[in-house]
Amino acid sequence: MRKKLPDFILLFTIIALVLSGLIMILSASSVKAEQLFSNSYYFFYNQLKYLGVALLLSAIIYKLKYKKLKDLAPYLLLVSLGTLILVLIPGVGKMAGGSRRWLPLGPVNFQPSELAKFTIVIYLAAYIDKNKDKIKQIKNGILPPLIVIGLISFLILLEPDLGTAVSLAAVAAAMIFVGGIRISLFIVLSIVSLLLSLAAIMAEPYRRERLFTFLNPWQDPLDSGYHIIQSLLALGSGGLFGVGAGNSHQKFLYLPEPGTDFIFAVLGEEFGLLGTLFIVSLYFLLAWRGLKIATRVDDPFGSMLAVGITSIVVIQALINMAVVTSLMPVTGITLPLISYGGSSLVINLTALALLLNISRYVEG
Repeated sequence: MRKKLPDFILLFTIIALVLSGLIMILSASSVKAEQLFSNSYYFFYNQLKYLGVALLLSAIIYKLKYKKLKDLAPYLLLVSLGTLILVLIPGVGKMAGGSRRWLPLGPVNFQPSELAKFTIVIYLAAYIDKNKDKIKQIKNGILPPLIVIGLISFLILLEPDLGTAVSLAAVAAAMIFVGGIRISLFIVLSIVSLLLSLAAIMAEPYRRERLFTFLNPWQDPLDSGYHIIQSLLALGSGGLFGVGAGNSHQKFLYLPEPGTDFIFAVLGEEFGLLGTLFIVSLYFLLAWRGLKIATRVDDPFGSMLAVGITSIVVIQALINMAVVTSLMPVTGITLPLISYGGSSLVINLTALALLLNISRYVEG
């Protein structure tokens, strides 16, 4: 099929999200950066460096013949599994905040779980394309990818990082559902996954505390309920139009992780309800264009890739915003393309560049 121009609505949506992220990181992380590094621009400058790397990799994958990834899928999966194992080794993986989630690579830290989300999408797209006639079966159909998904999720849980494991499982579920699994089997697997998630929550005291805090954050407003209460205070303070760019009060060390997990709360405080609705609309626009590409590309592998890449960004965004607005327990998951984080920015932008690549092959 002759290549066309990329989906410009998707392209401008991605640009709008990245620019919004830079603006919010500049504001939300300034106080913490000044406290830790005596440089209020520290996180902003770092994000610009990661953006440079992300743009370079995005340019490469945009020009790549995406169908070549089908043959590379098993090798990419092995690399991802290897890094997930390496990060768990004491002395190799870097500890921070009670979790071992980062691999030091010279001056930067790499988060293998971010790569895992991307590689699982490529693996599942290749598997479903190759086994589309068997996907309704169990033993020779859906079981092999379930084992792979379970193994990767287990390794991520060992870090521990329940939020990323849940988002990865949700992305995989979306792809398997679109791939043609039997509805009855999908319901059973969903119930089993829910029970396993609850078991993982109840197995750790701090996760149980987060669940009970979610049910009633005001029971302990100065300790376990502090995070979400400060987040709601930030959102409520913004009103309709916000207090103005850079004028957040909650970022002055009241709101935990203002530049990462709770950046959406700072955004709501500074730009109000209209600002949050603007960002939400960008994610819905991205979801619309991504799924439109998936339905119009005349290639099952490309279609499944489009579903998976769209799901990576949109599902994580929904989880983050649900946490910040107290619609689900705190999980420690960032807002894609908005929150500070090098690994997340590089992987998400590279994945979206692949989606733009696929958009050049749509019909009609």
